[in-house]
Amino acid sequence: MGNSASVQTWRVDPPAKTTVFKRDEPTGITYRIPALIYIREKQMFLAFAEKRTSSSDHDAERLVMKRGTLEGTIIEWSRSIQELQSACLPEYRTMNPCPVFEKNTQTLFLFFICVLRKTTEQFQICTGKNRARLCYVTSSDYGQSWSEVKDLTESVIGNRIRKWATFAVGPGHGIQMKSGRLIIPAYVCYIHHRCFCFPLPCSVKPHALAFYSDDYGKTWQVGTMMQMKSCECEMAEVTDHEGKSYLYCNARNTRNSHGHRIEAISGDKGADFAQAHLAQELVEQPHGCQGSVVAFKVPKHVSEVSEDTTWLLYTHPTDKKRRLDLGMYLNRSPLHASQWEALWKLHHGPSGYSDLAYCEDQDVFVCLMECGEKSELEEIASVQFDLRNVMDA
Repeated sequence: MGNSASVQTWRVDPPAKTTVFKRDEPTGITYRIPALIYIREKQMFLAFAEKRTSSSDHDAERLVMKRGTLEGTIIEWSRSIQELQSACLPEYRTMNPCPVFEKNTQTLFLFFICVLRKTTEQFQICTGKNRARLCYVTSSDYGQSWSEVKDLTESVIGNRIRKWATFAVGPGHGIQMKSGRLIIPAYVCYIHHRCFCFPLPCSVKPHALAFYSDDYGKTWQVGTMMQMKSCECEMAEVTDHEGKSYLYCNARNTRNSHGHRIEAISGDKGADFAQAHLAQELVEQPHGCQGSVVAFKVPKHVSEVSEDTTWLLYTHPTDKKRRLDLGMYLNRSPLHASQWEALWKLHHGPSGYSDLAYCEDQDVFVCLMECGEKSELEEIASVQFDLRNVMDA
């Protein structure tokens, strides 16, 4: 399905939305970079975001959180905002929340990066001097309390950091695969060539990869970088009808003339993404924007006629030039060539980053998104819809 055909299939009315975090106009405090996770054991949604003193990246301060419970067809979000005081390093700002729940130990991991003071990403790229740290905190009571911060930069990244101008996780949710492997999506601004101490112009390129753990989060490893230029990403586990598992990656395409997202499939659970391609049905703005993807089982009433056992749902702004009109797409054959179908728009108007979560026991999807009337930075809101809505669309 091409882009022109996709536009005609959009459903007219978006679902009702609920404000979760809202910009405070008098003070300029802005909430950005949503991340969402559903904890089935507690039937609870946890929404994370960055609290900033302005909309600028270098004015990020700390991470915040709200809890949500599904009441009928509406999520009731807690009124108070919980600031995660331990998710920080002295003299650093905290960015890019990326939660994942480890089911065996019932441990919630919240990954993020800490960036030194107001150092910009562009400064790190131009100088080749990394100022980001890989960190996480954990919770054993579903987000009520959090551990002290753990810095993994030396133990996990190690000497690789010399080639990494900067890096970031997510943003958005991580996943746990059926094998038990924990996946934290990430990207690296890799220095391909240097002249003396400085990167050669245009030699620093972004590449998606994954941090992963096979021992319930005790130790972590770094996967191989995707060779194709790719940036902020999310990942989902898909299986074929023989039960073999694959890891799907959907990544931002920055500063590109192609106007499409990047996709890749890993056959070794994220250790390597050997083949990547442009997703022709998924538009990307000139400078790109983060998008979200989530996997779910094929509905029972269509499973007999489907060649796949897993489908994908994806959200991202749909306008080709600007961050406008957050749309939702469905892929019924994620292991084959890109076959995305445009379903409906979740928000008409300015839209930015988003994160999807799937409540399997009730067949409910929730999307946490940046949106507004004049700017996508006005609020972070949630919308929910059930599988019937998806199928009807």
